[in-house]
Amino acid sequence: MQPSIFNLPTIFSITESEIDLNDLLAKITLTSTGAAAIFTGMVRGVTKRGDAHETEFLEYESYIPMAEAKMKQVADEIREKWPVIEGIAIVQRIGKLYPKTPTVLIACTAAHRDTGVFEAARYGIDRLKEIVPVWKKEIGPNGEEWVEGSYIPKPGE
Repeated sequence: MQPSIFNLPTIFSITESEIDLNDLLAKITLTSTGAAAIFTGMVRGVTKRGDAHETEFLEYESYIPMAEAKMKQVADEIREKWPVIEGIAIVQRIGKLYPKTPTVLIACTAAHRDTGVFEAARYGIDRLKEIVPVWKKEIGPNGEEWVEGSYIPKPGE
């Protein structure tokens, strides 16, 4: 029997702490869970897209109350589109982060792998990038710059 949507584990947080994948998976896994799809974004030391350049570190900032409210919105949208999703974790790190460090994690769990769990995790990271207020500054040997996204929120988003 599937638990009620109100009992399904949902985690969303902005943190300066290291992302603990095992802990998060334990928190979003039910006895009926047979699949987890996980996306983790990392700090690149070398970016080859556009003008190739090196990154020494990134500095992430966020307005935490609004960011966590938007993360909840993303989780709610995932549940609406994929009602079979059991657990959801959406975690974004802030602070000074060095290459090879995980910066963001989206994890979705479900009973089976063929239930949309991959698509739900992909939707989660794409939507986070669109509407969650997190800003990053890239610091490299040639200076620093704020990295702009291409999404402009519509009224009500």
